[in-house]
Amino acid sequence: MQPLIFGLTRKPAGGCTPPGETRSFYPIIHLSRYKLFLDVHLIATIVFMDQIRSSRLNWLLIGLMAVLMAILLAPLGRWLAGEWWSNDYYSHGALAPLVSAFFVWRIIPGLARRPDDRGLLTVGLGTLLYLAALYQRAFHIAALGMILLLAGVVWTYWGWSGVKKMAFPLAFLIFMIPFPFVEVSSLPLSLLTGQIATRIMQSAGLNVTVRGAAVTLPNANLVVGAQCSGVRSIITLFALAAVYAHIVEGSWIRKLLIFLAVLPIAVLGNIMRVSSLLWVANRWGAEAGFTFYHDYSGFVFFGVSFAFLILFAKLLGCSKIRSDL
Repeated sequence: MQPLIFGLTRKPAGGCTPPGETRSFYPIIHLSRYKLFLDVHLIATIVFMDQIRSSRLNWLLIGLMAVLMAILLAPLGRWLAGEWWSNDYYSHGALAPLVSAFFVWRIIPGLARRPDDRGLLTVGLGTLLYLAALYQRAFHIAALGMILLLAGVVWTYWGWSGVKKMAFPLAFLIFMIPFPFVEVSSLPLSLLTGQIATRIMQSAGLNVTVRGAAVTLPNANLVVGAQCSGVRSIITLFALAAVYAHIVEGSWIRKLLIFLAVLPIAVLGNIMRVSSLLWVANRWGAEAGFTFYHDYSGFVFFGVSFAFLILFAKLLGCSKIRSDL
């Protein structure tokens, strides 16, 4: 039996190794021809340890990137948290990242890693947009830059196919951003709602007049303010419609119709709510109409609006939950 040799050997290009020659190439054990499995075991162990080191390195890099990104996005996070707390139109905004995270959690196990360096360009563009908007204190634009940055990270790590699969959770993050035009649109929408609601109640025989935002009843003078615009319900209903359209089976045209149906359904529901509010105020007084009924009727009419949206989706044939989620 040959002696145990811890050598570094390599087979020469010309054929077999000359007698007595030992050349460096990779660690291997020569015990005997009857114990060749020891060589294979050692090689497998070395490869396995290299994979462990590589895996640990990957996790360290991912952790470092996560920390750096958290530091980078901290100013935006503080602004978003303040808006969600103080802006009545976006009190639901904190739920949007949670919904996106849920769908990401469902998608990631089925993704194969396909690195694509083209995603780094998107990461750079998103970072530049974020920093430029942050410098100008345009936080809503900075939030869009953050979404672009995240899309670039997905593209870099999982490839373009990963971006397509992650498209919905990335796009859904838009619902967490308090855009300034939303609050601006509340006043004209409230005026339109007051005008139409007054006309409806006049047609029903109610003695009511409207001038601008001021509504006059026989027993009360009311003002249809921004809270009666229905903007909050419209935004929330758009978010729910987006989730519903994503999880049901159907063509993209039908899903688009579901999403677009939100605006007329939500506006009509809010008009009916304000009309009923005028009726309650005329029947039991302004205090009854604008305290208890005003505060709780919104939940009822929102539920009715959502029920009509689901009914419309079923009429389009979009009611079966997708099996691939």
